[in-house]
Amino acid sequence: MLAKRIIPCLDVKDGKTVKGVNFINFRDAGDPVELGAEYSRQGADELVFLDITASHEGRKTFAEMVAQVAATLNIPFTVGGGINELSDVERLLNAGADKISINSAALRRPELIDEIARNYGSQVCVVAIDGRLEDSGEWVCYLNGGRIPTDRTLFEWAKEAENRGAGEILFTSMSHDGVKTGYPNEALAQLSDNLSIPVIASGGAGNMQHFRDVFIEGKADAALAASVFHFGEIKIPELKQYLEKEGICVRH
Repeated sequence: MLAKRIIPCLDVKDGKTVKGVNFINFRDAGDPVELGAEYSRQGADELVFLDITASHEGRKTFAEMVAQVAATLNIPFTVGGGINELSDVERLLNAGADKISINSAALRRPELIDEIARNYGSQVCVVAIDGRLEDSGEWVCYLNGGRIPTDRTLFEWAKEAENRGAGEILFTSMSHDGVKTGYPNEALAQLSDNLSIPVIASGGAGNMQHFRDVFIEGKADAALAASVFHFGEIKIPELKQYLEKEGICVRH
């Protein structure tokens, strides 16, 4: 069995790490470069940095932060936010990022996935999907940090992203984000069954059992979380020890 990955996520706004609930009500969680280095020391397998209010002005600052992160980390890290074309990808990879996460830009122009995979390899391209379970029973994909619903649904869009060359799918349940009641394991299991690329679960971690459940019931390859790590509610070494006792293979 491949080792499951634990991935802290740092949402970066104006150079600071922030954390919200259901994509709103943000509070400050510290310096992203320092936090990233601390997670690396604690045994995180990878990190994700998201420029959550990526604007044209902010991109240069973000690339500078990526370079600082790359200088202090010895684990792979993914960056996302405001990536709309190959030149954005190139700038962030040159700054030291290992992978690039695209979300709204891919929904608006799916060919971007093909272009990144063709130019840099599938392993660089993470397609992030923000989904909400609607009253219709369908998981609908949202644009612009969860603000605008689209006519795409989770499972068909994830499959198309895989077919176009995505290396991983990062699925965030907007309904579960920041509320700490567990991950959407049923949807995640269905995603994992439908796809042959890794699925990263995001949105809902509140305790260690939620991580166990997302790997066993949700069949996720990796679990991403933010506030439980940022505010010290769960320590990564203790989480890995717990998961091992539960029979889940993790990296050391």
